[in-house]
Amino acid sequence: MKTIKGPGIFLAQFMGTEAPFNNLENLCKWSADLGYKGIQIPTWETSLINLETAAESKTYCDELKGTVESFGLEITELSTHLQGQLVAVHPAYDIMFDNFAPDNYKNNPKKRTEWAISQVKNAAKASKNIGLNVHGTFSGALLWHTAHPWPQRPDGLVELGFKELAKRWLPILNTFDENGVDVCYEIHPGEDLHDGITFERFLKATGNHKRVNILYDPSHFVLQQLDYIQYIDYYHEFIKMFHVKDAEFNSTGKSGTFGGYQDWKDRAGRYRSPGDGQIDFKTIFSKLTQYGCDVWAVMEWECCIKSPEQGALEGAPFIQKHIIEATTKAFDDFAGAEVDKEKLKKILGI
Repeated sequence: MKTIKGPGIFLAQFMGTEAPFNNLENLCKWSADLGYKGIQIPTWETSLINLETAAESKTYCDELKGTVESFGLEITELSTHLQGQLVAVHPAYDIMFDNFAPDNYKNNPKKRTEWAISQVKNAAKASKNIGLNVHGTFSGALLWHTAHPWPQRPDGLVELGFKELAKRWLPILNTFDENGVDVCYEIHPGEDLHDGITFERFLKATGNHKRVNILYDPSHFVLQQLDYIQYIDYYHEFIKMFHVKDAEFNSTGKSGTFGGYQDWKDRAGRYRSPGDGQIDFKTIFSKLTQYGCDVWAVMEWECCIKSPEQGALEGAPFIQKHIIEATTKAFDDFAGAEVDKEKLKKILGI
């Protein structure tokens, strides 16, 4: 067993133009003052990191680490969620996902994809330079518009979709392998990797690439009505990142899984701050510890009711309370005795 590290905080949802949310130093001080021990850095935020420079310069990364560590923090992981999303975009989503790309790549899906791939590859090199061995991202999606198909999906469509998705990701995965870093896909609605079956399809399509792993966030499974506890039993060997984000699902006679195009606060399934939803984090932390998952517990704020400031304030003690110090001994060790083979035979009557 292994003790989970934490608490950490994902900075993406806290970025702003005013202090303390406007630069790395201010966010580090703010995070440390709240009791966090690590920060997860979104690489698309240029006020936090220059990804291209980080990929090329170990000196820059040492300085970046030094800044973070001066506040008593660690960098838990880098994230390329937005860039990873752009590795695979169905044309139906081109206009909306253009918001994730720099202006000079908008209205040009081919160039946008090439940029996204280069960005994620840079994250592999940057992670190595920082001394990290895991990385968080999204898979992107070519098939999501067929998740609940009408008309029905033609035979072979799903297989072709995952073949193409794997084709785009394999060069990226190989770059991560060259740099000794695992890719942890956040299993998430809207991505082609959104549950257990789709993760398995992708893993198979990549030839069981050893760098294909999971960022486990139970909130996304609540919205899908998937057993997020048993998911750990099935996939614990792949879980190498962990987001602590809560959720709830309260269906009505008017709204269920798909949400009726309503705002988040009005949906049956909605995200909440840790402790405010329905997720059994006590069992999750126990399972992850039991299976020896070597992860940081990183708070992600995406609540439709509570402010990010309050969510962050409450998140650190919530995680700290749930971290289990893994035992190094069995509770009944005191009653044991030295092993004697002849005595064992006598106990068995042989």
